[in-house]
Amino acid sequence: MSHDLSLAQKHAWRLARTLMTPVVLFQSDDAYGVLPADEVEESEVNILFEYDPYTGGHAVH
Repeated sequence: MSHDLSLAQKHAWRLARTLMTPVVLFQSDDAYGVLPADEVEESEVNILFEYDPYTGGHAVH
């Protein structure tokens, strides 16, 4: 978890490209985290961005 959004975004994009699978950047309380998209339950966290290694990143909201 990170408290810096720009740092979390960079790590999310790098993780998506490394794993070659979509990942999401989410906010939980005052911290940001990154998980593979298929492992996130939307009701538990606030998803901010989705990063796809083939199409790039985009804001969810």
